[in-house]
Amino acid sequence: MQDNLNVKMDEFLPLRDVVFNTLRQAILTGELKPGERLMEIHLANRLGVSRTPIREAIRKLELEGLVTMIPRRGAEVAQITEKSMNDVLEVRRAVDALCVELACERITDSELEKLKEACDVFEEAVKSGDVKRIAQADVDLHDIIVQATGNRRLVQLVNTLSEQMYRYRFEYIKDFSQHEKLVEEHRIIYESIVRKDKETACSAAREHIDNQKKAIIRQIRLDKEKRQDTV
Repeated sequence: MQDNLNVKMDEFLPLRDVVFNTLRQAILTGELKPGERLMEIHLANRLGVSRTPIREAIRKLELEGLVTMIPRRGAEVAQITEKSMNDVLEVRRAVDALCVELACERITDSELEKLKEACDVFEEAVKSGDVKRIAQADVDLHDIIVQATGNRRLVQLVNTLSEQMYRYRFEYIKDFSQHEKLVEEHRIIYESIVRKDKETACSAAREHIDNQKKAIIRQIRLDKEKRQDTV
């Protein structure tokens, strides 16, 4: 358990929900790592709560696929597998292409300005080297494109995917060798939307996801090799 894992109290939420959100965010951002054991007593002591909300949170996280129950070991943070990653990114690839296509048609001047600013903010975040900041800037940039579609159902679909996507996005962003490529891909998407060039925008959006997939697969296989070496 990392020392910077702290429960953030919210007077408007029941304690069980606060604990669930805290553990969920820790898994999505990698503070709780794939394969890490989730021991109720240890977590309860660490977060200053009883074991009951911890147990309830672990049960909900298992239903979301973020935690797995291992016989004779108990709860563990779910591994990031190629299959689970493929399932999410296949859908996201198609959805992102649709989003940029619709944005080419519907984006407003004010949204275009926001998108340009988001590209600049992302570039500054990359220069900072702060992975959490980079990940959030990436989310904010893509959210502008999604909102620009004006399609409420599409926005809901993306929001449903976003939490799972965040985990894979974080794995990708941890690879600093990919940062300049990310900046360039965002610029191409932005410039294509400005020109209302649907073909280039869709192609760039798909390539954006394809590059993430390749990098994450490399990381998954590297992590797998490391685990095998320690056995």
